[in-house]
Amino acid sequence: MSGTNMSVGELVDKITRNEIILPEFQRRYVWTKTKVRDLLDSLYRDYPTGSILVWEYRGADNMYSRHLDVDMDQSKSLFSTSLMLLDGQQRLTSLAAIMKGEPVEVKGSKRPIEIMFNLEHPDSVKHEDTDDADNGEDDEGELEQEEDGVEEDAFNLQKFTFVVYSKALEKKKEWVKVSDIFNKSGSQILRDKGLKSEDDCWDKYMERIEKVQQIKRYPYTVNVLSEKYDYSEVTEIFVRVNSSGAKLKSSDLALAQIALKWKGCSRIFEDFLGDKKEEGFELTMQSLVRMLVVYATGQCKFGTVSSLSLNSIKEAWKQAQQGINYSLNFLRNNTLIEDLRLLSSPLIIVPIAYFSSLKKERLNSQEEKDLTRWIYLANAFGNYSVSSETTLNSELKILKENGSIKELFALIERKNGRLQIDADALKGKKKNSAFFAMAYMATKNNNAKDWFTGIGVSKGTKGKFNRIQTHHIFPKKILKGENYPSAEINEIANLSFISEKTNKEISSKKPEDYFRGIIEERGKDTLKDQFIPLDKNLWKVENYKDFLAARRERIAAAINSLLSPR
Repeated sequence: MSGTNMSVGELVDKITRNEIILPEFQRRYVWTKTKVRDLLDSLYRDYPTGSILVWEYRGADNMYSRHLDVDMDQSKSLFSTSLMLLDGQQRLTSLAAIMKGEPVEVKGSKRPIEIMFNLEHPDSVKHEDTDDADNGEDDEGELEQEEDGVEEDAFNLQKFTFVVYSKALEKKKEWVKVSDIFNKSGSQILRDKGLKSEDDCWDKYMERIEKVQQIKRYPYTVNVLSEKYDYSEVTEIFVRVNSSGAKLKSSDLALAQIALKWKGCSRIFEDFLGDKKEEGFELTMQSLVRMLVVYATGQCKFGTVSSLSLNSIKEAWKQAQQGINYSLNFLRNNTLIEDLRLLSSPLIIVPIAYFSSLKKERLNSQEEKDLTRWIYLANAFGNYSVSSETTLNSELKILKENGSIKELFALIERKNGRLQIDADALKGKKKNSAFFAMAYMATKNNNAKDWFTGIGVSKGTKGKFNRIQTHHIFPKKILKGENYPSAEINEIANLSFISEKTNKEISSKKPEDYFRGIIEERGKDTLKDQFIPLDKNLWKVENYKDFLAARRERIAAAINSLLSPR
């Protein structure tokens, strides 16, 4: 193995010319915008950010390769020798996307990655303490969040050097897009901000823009595996490198081992994922590999993949497709789960598929009811939040030996000590709780309607302004002004489900003001269907804690109706 130094700019140019490609067994792009932000910050400060590993690959056999997930010019022909990227995909894809101002493919959709740079940043290192300050952008596909208070928060980021893009920051003269820095001159950027060369800040800003532009010259050590290595050896190296560094999930390493035995399987899997997405379900490659392993071995641990034969892998894939299709159809048609993002874990689909296969897809009426109840119970109690593989393997063993979904209820009860929830269980719980999705499903089960449009609450609603968002019943701005803590402001009991259009119209109005209009136009049931207490005293901000307590009781009762025997 030889080593050489290449600048970030040289590596990005090679990606643009298709001289750097990916082997089939590489995972897709998975980084969040915050990781891109942190990478840029490290490069800006000339901190170490690891090395790059490539395989010198001669020939144009595309069966075993694919392009990076950044939207570059893919029409150019591959050179006789290409570099297959084994380690460094996430970093280089991110840098290529930022420097070229091109979108990157994330979970099958094209999205831009935009980071803002603070021209007035302090010298000390600071990072955002939030996941992704995206102004309510629905990055993870959850129910949309309203924009109340976002701009106010965005203007308190002066202590940071790089942050995830926000519209509010873009309006400030000291904040600029990083993609603009790599695609425009410094003077053009500053003039676009309304600055002039005689301004006191001009020279400092120009110097800092040039420092960001110097990231292109940042040198990476590139370790090159020569042509003497064949595909199987390179796969083995990839697995060993990533296993020792714990850089990849075990599912990614399992996929690499499957791809070694079954050339072209990644594209088959990706085509299946694409078909499911068109049907409205966004699965992950990890879910597919997990399901394949379950059907091949009867258990869910990825470590068994290396011992599987090609024939057993292909046969398991046939069964896995059928099981996945059954699971998705059952969820959509027999439960209130219209989107996989409402699941507390994607592992919930595995027992559904496995049980349907054991029953040869012939469930009697009681089995159908029991399966529906188990899905709600597993979802509500975060069945796979702890020891996920151990839990799933126990379930698979019970199903195989007893063939009854009812046996799984006892597992959930032993782990949680109950099969119902009380109002106190909702106290302090926010959108990241499994109870949030259950509250949405309970709302949908009530046939709740949007407060203004009258359209039924559903994630399937089409049109930007009709899509469902989560709405703070008592606006954040008002509650912050009354010094309520964040935990109480963002509690599930203060969230309702309404359209973006209605959300914007309500804005920061007090519930005691806008609830009256809703009742006049649509009646009390419109509020009751979303568990709003009708005692007008509870609509006042000074009684906010009493409002939360009353609404928790109503939400808990509605969730329990979904968790009860059928």
